[in-house]
Amino acid sequence: MKIHECRRASRILALLAGTLLAGVASPAMAGSVTQPGETIGLASGAPLPQGVYLLDTTDYGQYGKESLGVTIPVVAWSTPATLLGGRLQLYAAFPLAEASTPDSHVQGWYNLWFAGQLAWDLGHGVGVSYLLGTYPKMHSPVANDSTTINQRFAISYTGNGYDLTANLILGNEINTQTVPNYLNLDLTATKNYGKWSFGPVGYYSTDTSTPYSGYAKQSQFAMGGLVGYNFGPVILQSYLTHAVTQTNYPGNDTRFWFRLIVPVS
Repeated sequence: MKIHECRRASRILALLAGTLLAGVASPAMAGSVTQPGETIGLASGAPLPQGVYLLDTTDYGQYGKESLGVTIPVVAWSTPATLLGGRLQLYAAFPLAEASTPDSHVQGWYNLWFAGQLAWDLGHGVGVSYLLGTYPKMHSPVANDSTTINQRFAISYTGNGYDLTANLILGNEINTQTVPNYLNLDLTATKNYGKWSFGPVGYYSTDTSTPYSGYAKQSQFAMGGLVGYNFGPVILQSYLTHAVTQTNYPGNDTRFWFRLIVPVS
């Protein structure tokens, strides 16, 4: 494999620089529309090489007796354009979800997700980004019948084979009578060893509003570990997370994640 191909593949982890995806909250619960933990493993603050990328993140886990499975295909375009010195990057996601309780099972399309992002390379391995996107309202057994404005602020250090990233994700509902506003923080601290990458990861999420009387705000903090392999240019990642503390969820979530990143141009 050529050296420049390996380097390009590694930088694709900046892909969804904070992006990715449209996350999913179980229809049995409210909480964050963006799935907590969905951007773990990505150098969300760093601009990616120009081109088009396909990415899919699939996960499955359980909260007590409730289970939630999600798959989130994403198309990302790192454009040739810059604005205010930052690389312009565009994203679209088309997620599917299924959720089960002891008495029911539902599945279908989740809210689509569209976003634009500016990502700046500050030098010395440091990058920052700002993303503005939306989840339009959608009629589906697993979707929210409201529109969410999504903002993301990320910082990454990618020097010396590290990915040290904090990605702050905010959601504000247009119709605040149905689901709450929220704040997520996805954390990555991995190191490359040749084609392999390893390291601890974690995430925090909390509701920041009460959409209706009697609503019980949810919050959680989860920790875990990630392993990845760089085939150059294709990258595979998997990680396991467990909620070490939670408030007003049916239980502590244990979740397995698998990700595939493929550059197409």
